[in-house]
Amino acid sequence: MLGWAPRFKINNRVVPLLIQSLLQLSQFGGDGKLARAGIRVEQRTAQADGLSVPVRILRGARPPRGVILDFHGGGWAIGNAKMNDQLNADLIAACDVVVVSVDYRLASNTPLAAIMDDCLAAARWLLDGALDDCNDLPVYVLGESAGGHLAAAMLLRLKAWPELLRRIDGAIFYYGVYDLAGTPSVQQAAADTLVLHGPSMANSLRLLTPGLSDEQRRVAPLSPLYGDLSCMPPAIMLAGELDPLRDDTMLMAERWRAVAEVECHLLPEAPHGFIRFPTRMARQVREHVSAWICQRAASASADDQARRARAGSL
Repeated sequence: MLGWAPRFKINNRVVPLLIQSLLQLSQFGGDGKLARAGIRVEQRTAQADGLSVPVRILRGARPPRGVILDFHGGGWAIGNAKMNDQLNADLIAACDVVVVSVDYRLASNTPLAAIMDDCLAAARWLLDGALDDCNDLPVYVLGESAGGHLAAAMLLRLKAWPELLRRIDGAIFYYGVYDLAGTPSVQQAAADTLVLHGPSMANSLRLLTPGLSDEQRRVAPLSPLYGDLSCMPPAIMLAGELDPLRDDTMLMAERWRAVAEVECHLLPEAPHGFIRFPTRMARQVREHVSAWICQRAASASADDQARRARAGSL
């Protein structure tokens, strides 16, 4: 079926605006669906560095064991925090977490540098103690596709605030973009790629950074693959064999592994966006990621209890 579907590409402003309008229409009534599932929705404004960034906060009925800072995908040009509601509801049910989704500005009318600033501001706001009941909980950063790029770039920039970076216990990256000049699999992508339009991918990436050379694009944090990854948290990274962006994940995992624990999976016969498809593999991947988060949250809780016990004995 995917072989007959149109391939996503960004080469003008009209198509992303049309897709964004259709996306918003499809989300009508979403908050009511979450309420029926026992999930509360709160709209807040993250404020840091003179920026005000909308965030969407989802909470379950049980006390949280962690916080997920979520960066949605959509090629930087479409999407919003609501588009991950079902995926985030599943994480809440499986892991007892609070999810904070960032509604960063989009590339249709905002430079990429400003979008990255939105993401950093939202992260600093959260990590600085914006949610009173979550200040002692571990934080996990999650990014999908373009959101993976924004999450990785944010983590690199967060090194300027080491005490905030230390609060992050792990990172989840779904088929992210880490080289804005294009890794080999992007440069060689053919017309028969699924979901994404292979031949136009490299040029679409260049549209994000007009006026720059490829050498300039391959500078962190613009291209996180080339950043100093020291002090990064443990991560789990996933990509599909049929995704033109697969090299981004594989190369990033190789570099990340030199400084931190990484679990990397290349899924057979999987295209870009595979976690959103109604397949057994997608379900198993989501369950595995949930288990990874639960295991880390349980370990963080045990470590915190041990620290409190040591402090009480002094």
